[in-house]
Amino acid sequence: MSTTTNNQQKEYSYLADVWKQFSKHKGAVVGMLIFFTIILTTMLGPFVWRIDPDAKDLKHRNEGPTITHPFGTDNLGRDMLAANLAGGRISLSVGLIAMVISILIGTVIGLLSGYFSWLDGPLMRLTDLFLALPILPLLLVIIMLYRDTLRGIFGPELGIFILIVSIIGVTSWMNTARIVRGDVLAAKEQEYVTAASALGSGGQRIIWKHILPNVSSPILVSAALGMASAIITESALSFLGLGFPSDIPTWGRLLFDAKDFMSLTPLRVVWPGMAISLIVLSVTYMGDGLRDALDPKIRSSK
Repeated sequence: MSTTTNNQQKEYSYLADVWKQFSKHKGAVVGMLIFFTIILTTMLGPFVWRIDPDAKDLKHRNEGPTITHPFGTDNLGRDMLAANLAGGRISLSVGLIAMVISILIGTVIGLLSGYFSWLDGPLMRLTDLFLALPILPLLLVIIMLYRDTLRGIFGPELGIFILIVSIIGVTSWMNTARIVRGDVLAAKEQEYVTAASALGSGGQRIIWKHILPNVSSPILVSAALGMASAIITESALSFLGLGFPSDIPTWGRLLFDAKDFMSLTPLRVVWPGMAISLIVLSVTYMGDGLRDALDPKIRSSK
Protein backbone atom coordinates (compact mmCIF):
# COMPACT_ATOMS: atom_id res chain seq x y z
CA MET A 1 0.00 0.00 0.00
CA SER A 2 2.77 2.39 0.94
CA THR A 3 4.64 1.52 -2.28
CA THR A 4 1.56 2.38 -4.35
CA THR A 5 1.15 5.66 -2.46
CA ASN A 6 4.80 6.55 -2.99
CA ASN A 7 4.52 5.82 -6.72
CA GLN A 8 1.42 8.00 -6.98
CA GLN A 9 3.19 10.81 -5.13
CA LYS A 10 6.20 10.56 -7.46
CA GLU A 11 3.94 10.61 -10.51
CA TYR A 12 2.03 13.61 -9.17
CA SER A 13 5.30 15.39 -8.38
CA TYR A 14 6.60 14.68 -11.88
CA LEU A 15 3.43 15.97 -13.56
CA ALA A 16 3.46 19.06 -11.34
CA ASP A 17 7.08 19.68 -12.26
CA VAL A 18 6.31 19.29 -15.97
CA TRP A 19 3.35 21.66 -15.75
CA LYS A 20 5.43 24.21 -13.82
CA GLN A 21 8.07 24.22 -16.53
CA PHE A 22 5.46 24.24 -19.31
CA SER A 23 3.67 27.22 -17.77
CA LYS A 24 6.93 29.22 -17.87
CA HIS A 25 6.83 29.07 -21.66
CA LYS A 26 4.47 31.96 -22.41
CA GLY A 27 4.14 31.05 -26.06
CA ALA A 28 3.13 27.50 -25.16
CA VAL A 29 0.52 28.69 -22.66
CA VAL A 30 -0.99 31.16 -25.15
CA GLY A 31 -0.87 28.47 -27.84
CA MET A 32 -2.66 26.02 -25.56
CA LEU A 33 -5.40 28.56 -24.85
CA ILE A 34 -5.84 29.30 -28.56
CA PHE A 35 -5.78 25.60 -29.43
CA PHE A 36 -8.48 24.61 -26.96
CA THR A 37 -10.52 27.71 -27.82
CA ILE A 38 -10.58 26.65 -31.47
CA ILE A 39 -11.39 23.06 -30.50
CA LEU A 40 -14.30 24.12 -28.28
CA THR A 41 -15.54 26.60 -30.86
CA THR A 42 -15.64 24.08 -33.68
CA MET A 43 -17.19 21.36 -31.48
CA LEU A 44 -19.77 23.46 -29.63
CA GLY A 45 -20.33 26.16 -32.23
CA PRO A 46 -23.03 24.29 -34.19
CA PHE A 47 -25.13 24.04 -31.02
CA VAL A 48 -25.10 27.84 -30.79
CA TRP A 49 -24.96 28.80 -34.46
CA ARG A 50 -27.61 26.51 -35.92
CA ILE A 51 -27.48 27.63 -39.55
CA ASP A 52 -26.96 24.75 -41.96
CA PRO A 53 -23.61 25.26 -43.76
CA ASP A 54 -25.18 23.80 -46.94
CA ALA A 55 -28.26 26.04 -46.87
CA LYS A 56 -28.30 28.30 -49.94
CA ASP A 57 -29.72 31.82 -50.07
CA LEU A 58 -29.13 33.23 -53.54
CA LYS A 59 -30.66 36.59 -52.60
CA HIS A 60 -27.79 37.23 -50.16
CA ARG A 61 -24.85 35.74 -52.02
CA ASN A 62 -21.35 37.29 -51.93
CA GLU A 63 -22.22 39.50 -48.97
CA GLY A 64 -19.76 40.85 -46.44
CA PRO A 65 -20.14 40.48 -42.68
CA THR A 66 -23.62 41.30 -41.39
CA ILE A 67 -25.56 40.61 -38.22
CA THR A 68 -27.29 37.69 -39.94
CA HIS A 69 -24.04 36.37 -41.41
CA PRO A 70 -21.07 37.53 -39.28
CA PHE A 71 -18.51 35.98 -41.67
CA GLY A 72 -20.45 36.89 -44.81
CA THR A 73 -21.76 34.52 -47.47
CA ASP A 74 -20.28 32.73 -50.47
CA ASN A 75 -21.31 32.82 -54.12
CA LEU A 76 -24.29 30.55 -53.38
CA GLY A 77 -25.44 32.46 -50.31
CA ARG A 78 -24.17 29.88 -47.81
CA ASP A 79 -23.22 31.15 -44.36
CA MET A 80 -19.43 31.32 -44.02
CA LEU A 81 -19.42 31.11 -40.22
CA ALA A 82 -21.28 27.80 -40.34
CA ALA A 83 -18.98 26.61 -43.15
CA ASN A 84 -15.84 27.46 -41.16
CA LEU A 85 -17.16 25.69 -38.08
CA ALA A 86 -17.95 22.57 -40.12
CA GLY A 87 -14.64 22.80 -41.97
CA GLY A 88 -12.75 23.10 -38.70
CA ARG A 89 -14.16 19.83 -37.41
CA ILE A 90 -13.07 17.99 -40.54
CA SER A 91 -9.62 19.61 -40.73
CA LEU A 92 -8.91 18.95 -37.05
CA SER A 93 -10.11 15.35 -37.37
CA VAL A 94 -7.82 14.82 -40.34
CA GLY A 95 -4.88 16.31 -38.45
CA LEU A 96 -5.53 14.24 -35.33
CA ILE A 97 -6.06 10.85 -37.00
CA ALA A 98 -3.23 11.31 -39.51
CA MET A 99 -0.94 12.27 -36.62
CA VAL A 100 -1.91 9.13 -34.68
CA ILE A 101 -1.15 6.95 -37.71
CA SER A 102 2.25 8.57 -38.31
CA ILE A 103 3.21 8.43 -34.62
CA LEU A 104 2.31 4.74 -34.35
CA ILE A 105 4.30 3.81 -37.45
CA GLY A 106 7.27 6.02 -36.55
CA THR A 107 7.38 4.82 -32.94
CA VAL A 108 7.29 1.13 -33.86
CA ILE A 109 9.95 1.49 -36.54
CA GLY A 110 12.13 3.64 -34.26
CA LEU A 111 11.87 1.17 -31.38
CA LEU A 112 12.67 -1.85 -33.54
CA SER A 113 15.48 -0.11 -35.37
CA GLY A 114 17.10 1.22 -32.22
CA TYR A 115 16.86 -1.96 -30.14
CA PHE A 116 17.52 -4.69 -32.70
CA SER A 117 20.78 -4.00 -34.49
CA TRP A 118 20.00 -6.49 -37.25
CA LEU A 119 16.89 -4.45 -38.15
CA ASP A 120 18.61 -1.09 -37.93
CA GLY A 121 20.07 -1.08 -41.43
CA PRO A 122 16.97 -2.18 -43.40
CA LEU A 123 14.56 0.03 -41.44
CA MET A 124 16.75 3.12 -41.67
CA ARG A 125 17.22 2.59 -45.40
CA LEU A 126 13.43 2.37 -45.70
CA THR A 127 13.18 5.61 -43.73
CA ASP A 128 15.74 7.28 -46.00
CA LEU A 129 13.77 6.09 -49.01
CA PHE A 130 10.57 7.71 -47.75
CA LEU A 131 12.46 10.89 -46.88
CA ALA A 132 13.80 11.06 -50.43
CA LEU A 133 10.35 10.79 -52.00
CA PRO A 134 8.71 14.02 -53.23
CA ILE A 135 5.79 13.83 -50.83
CA LEU A 136 3.35 16.32 -52.35
CA PRO A 137 3.54 14.97 -55.94
CA LEU A 138 3.27 11.44 -54.51
CA LEU A 139 0.15 12.41 -52.58
CA LEU A 140 -1.37 13.94 -55.70
CA VAL A 141 -0.74 10.77 -57.72
CA ILE A 142 -2.17 8.48 -55.02
CA ILE A 143 -5.29 10.61 -54.67
CA MET A 144 -5.85 10.65 -58.43
CA LEU A 145 -5.48 6.86 -58.61
CA TYR A 146 -7.60 5.76 -55.65
CA ARG A 147 -10.05 8.60 -55.01
CA ASP A 148 -12.88 7.28 -57.16
CA THR A 149 -12.41 3.70 -55.92
CA LEU A 150 -12.71 4.62 -52.24
CA ARG A 151 -15.60 6.96 -52.96
CA GLY A 152 -17.47 4.08 -54.53
CA ILE A 153 -16.76 1.78 -51.57
CA PHE A 154 -17.22 4.10 -48.58
CA GLY A 155 -19.15 7.04 -50.02
CA PRO A 156 -17.91 10.48 -51.15
CA GLU A 157 -17.15 11.88 -47.69
CA LEU A 158 -15.88 8.86 -45.75
CA GLY A 159 -13.95 7.50 -48.73
CA ILE A 160 -11.92 10.66 -49.32
CA PHE A 161 -11.46 11.08 -45.55
CA ILE A 162 -9.96 7.58 -45.22
CA LEU A 163 -7.75 8.17 -48.26
CA ILE A 164 -6.38 11.51 -47.09
CA VAL A 165 -5.69 10.57 -43.47
CA SER A 166 -4.10 7.29 -44.56
CA ILE A 167 -1.70 8.75 -47.11
CA ILE A 168 -0.75 11.69 -44.87
CA GLY A 169 -0.10 9.36 -41.94
CA VAL A 170 1.83 6.80 -44.00
CA THR A 171 4.08 9.46 -45.56
CA SER A 172 4.90 11.51 -42.44
CA TRP A 173 6.35 9.05 -39.90
CA MET A 174 10.02 9.33 -40.84
CA ASN A 175 11.17 12.11 -38.50
CA THR A 176 9.49 10.41 -35.54
CA ALA A 177 11.22 7.12 -36.37
CA ARG A 178 14.65 8.72 -36.50
CA ILE A 179 14.14 10.63 -33.26
CA VAL A 180 12.84 7.56 -31.41
CA ARG A 181 15.68 5.42 -32.78
CA GLY A 182 18.29 7.84 -31.45
CA ASP A 183 16.73 7.86 -27.98
CA VAL A 184 16.40 4.07 -27.95
CA LEU A 185 20.08 3.67 -28.85
CA ALA A 186 20.95 5.77 -25.81
CA ALA A 187 18.35 4.17 -23.52
CA LYS A 188 19.32 0.56 -24.18
CA GLU A 189 22.80 1.25 -22.82
CA GLN A 190 21.40 2.38 -19.47
CA GLU A 191 21.78 0.27 -16.34
CA TYR A 192 18.06 -0.45 -15.91
CA VAL A 193 17.92 -2.07 -19.37
CA THR A 194 21.05 -4.12 -18.63
CA ALA A 195 19.55 -5.23 -15.31
CA ALA A 196 16.24 -6.22 -16.93
CA SER A 197 18.09 -8.22 -19.56
CA ALA A 198 20.19 -9.94 -16.87
CA LEU A 199 17.02 -10.93 -15.01
CA GLY A 200 15.77 -12.73 -18.09
CA SER A 201 13.34 -10.21 -19.56
CA GLY A 202 12.78 -10.70 -23.26
CA GLY A 203 13.35 -8.03 -25.88
CA GLN A 204 9.64 -7.32 -26.31
CA ARG A 205 9.12 -6.81 -22.58
CA ILE A 206 12.17 -4.56 -22.29
CA ILE A 207 11.02 -2.43 -25.21
CA TRP A 208 7.45 -1.88 -24.06
CA LYS A 209 7.95 -1.76 -20.29
CA HIS A 210 11.35 -0.14 -19.85
CA ILE A 211 12.43 1.69 -23.00
CA LEU A 212 9.16 3.08 -24.39
CA PRO A 213 8.18 4.99 -21.20
CA ASN A 214 11.63 6.60 -21.15
CA VAL A 215 11.46 7.79 -24.77
CA SER A 216 7.89 9.10 -24.57
CA SER A 217 8.96 12.75 -24.36
CA PRO A 218 10.12 13.13 -27.98
CA ILE A 219 7.10 11.13 -29.11
CA LEU A 220 4.73 13.65 -27.51
CA VAL A 221 6.61 16.54 -29.10
CA SER A 222 6.52 14.80 -32.49
CA ALA A 223 2.79 14.23 -32.05
CA ALA A 224 2.16 17.94 -31.50
CA LEU A 225 4.23 18.98 -34.50
CA GLY A 226 2.84 16.12 -36.60
CA MET A 227 -0.72 17.33 -36.13
CA ALA A 228 0.23 20.79 -37.39
CA SER A 229 2.00 19.27 -40.39
CA ALA A 230 -1.00 17.06 -41.21
CA ILE A 231 -3.39 20.03 -41.15
CA ILE A 232 -1.12 21.98 -43.48
CA THR A 233 -0.83 19.01 -45.86
CA GLU A 234 -4.59 18.50 -45.98
CA SER A 235 -5.11 22.22 -46.56
CA ALA A 236 -2.57 22.17 -49.40
CA LEU A 237 -4.29 19.19 -51.05
CA SER A 238 -7.72 20.78 -50.71
CA PHE A 239 -6.39 24.11 -51.99
CA LEU A 240 -5.09 22.33 -55.09
CA GLY A 241 -8.56 20.89 -55.61
CA LEU A 242 -7.56 17.28 -54.88
CA GLY A 243 -8.79 17.00 -51.31
CA PHE A 244 -12.37 16.89 -50.18
CA PRO A 245 -15.11 17.69 -52.74
CA SER A 246 -16.72 21.12 -52.83
CA ASP A 247 -19.79 20.03 -50.86
CA ILE A 248 -17.61 18.98 -47.88
CA PRO A 249 -16.03 22.10 -46.39
CA THR A 250 -12.57 22.04 -44.88
CA TRP A 251 -10.41 25.07 -44.21
CA GLY A 252 -8.28 24.24 -47.23
CA ARG A 253 -11.32 23.67 -49.43
CA LEU A 254 -12.85 26.97 -48.30
CA LEU A 255 -9.62 28.72 -49.34
CA PHE A 256 -9.75 26.99 -52.73
CA ASP A 257 -13.38 27.99 -53.30
CA ALA A 258 -12.77 31.58 -52.15
CA LYS A 259 -9.75 32.38 -54.34
CA ASP A 260 -11.93 33.14 -57.39
CA PHE A 261 -14.04 35.65 -55.44
CA MET A 262 -11.34 37.64 -53.65
CA SER A 263 -12.31 40.84 -55.46
CA LEU A 264 -15.94 40.51 -54.32
CA THR A 265 -15.58 39.08 -50.81
CA PRO A 266 -11.90 39.13 -49.74
CA LEU A 267 -12.77 38.14 -46.16
CA ARG A 268 -13.74 34.67 -47.40
CA VAL A 269 -10.02 33.97 -47.67
CA VAL A 270 -9.18 35.56 -44.32
CA TRP A 271 -11.35 33.35 -42.07
CA PRO A 272 -10.08 29.88 -43.05
CA GLY A 273 -6.55 31.20 -43.57
CA MET A 274 -6.54 32.71 -40.09
CA ALA A 275 -7.90 29.49 -38.59
CA ILE A 276 -5.18 27.39 -40.23
CA SER A 277 -2.46 29.84 -39.15
CA LEU A 278 -3.68 30.01 -35.55
CA ILE A 279 -4.05 26.25 -35.11
CA VAL A 280 -0.64 25.51 -36.64
CA LEU A 281 1.12 28.23 -34.62
CA SER A 282 -0.58 27.18 -31.41
CA VAL A 283 0.33 23.52 -31.86
CA THR A 284 3.91 24.44 -32.77
CA TYR A 285 4.34 26.56 -29.64
CA MET A 286 2.77 23.82 -27.55
CA GLY A 287 5.31 21.40 -28.99
CA ASP A 288 8.14 23.75 -28.03
CA GLY A 289 6.75 24.05 -24.52
CA LEU A 290 6.39 20.28 -24.18
CA ARG A 291 9.96 19.76 -25.37
CA ASP A 292 11.28 22.12 -22.69
CA ALA A 293 8.98 20.76 -19.98
CA LEU A 294 9.82 17.12 -20.64
CA ASP A 295 13.58 17.69 -20.86
CA PRO A 296 15.02 16.85 -17.41
CA LYS A 297 18.14 18.94 -18.03
CA ILE A 298 16.09 22.08 -18.64
CA ARG A 299 13.78 21.37 -15.68
CA SER A 300 16.69 20.84 -13.29
CA SER A 301 18.45 24.02 -14.39
CA LYS A 302 15.44 26.28 -13.74
